[in-house]
Amino acid sequence: MLMRDPGHPITILLADDDEEDRMLTTDALAESRVVNDLRCVEDGDELLDYLYHRGRYSDPQSAPLPGLILLDLNMPRKDGREALKEIKADPDLRRIPIIVLTTSKAEEDIYRTYDLGANSFITKPVSFEGLVSVMRDIGRYWIEIVELPPDHLV
Repeated sequence: MLMRDPGHPITILLADDDEEDRMLTTDALAESRVVNDLRCVEDGDELLDYLYHRGRYSDPQSAPLPGLILLDLNMPRKDGREALKEIKADPDLRRIPIIVLTTSKAEEDIYRTYDLGANSFITKPVSFEGLVSVMRDIGRYWIEIVELPPDHLV
């Protein structure tokens, strides 16, 4: 289990509209031994509802603030770019690291997401083994190596 503070494992929040991609990411995290609590949402509106504890996420106990967000760009309703812009504009949420994990390789998407405040841009690997490797590296880097401010883990 990856933790920032001893005894305080972080929640990873995955925002991806593709059910198969959510399942593969869940399996890849398990395979890479990243056993943190993983929560999933299907679009940018649901992501913001989760973060702001609205609707079915109104109970903060059932929707813990994530220590890391994995964000797909191309989702229905509110896409990842719009959600990223809103999250990074909010002083209470902007410190949560956001890793864009998408099928896009477009230069415009890379520049735009970094301009909006993304912490990393990763093109989804085509193989499951590649995804396992990426999840292992994400866990190691963002949770074990990087020192992040603890104040957003409330």
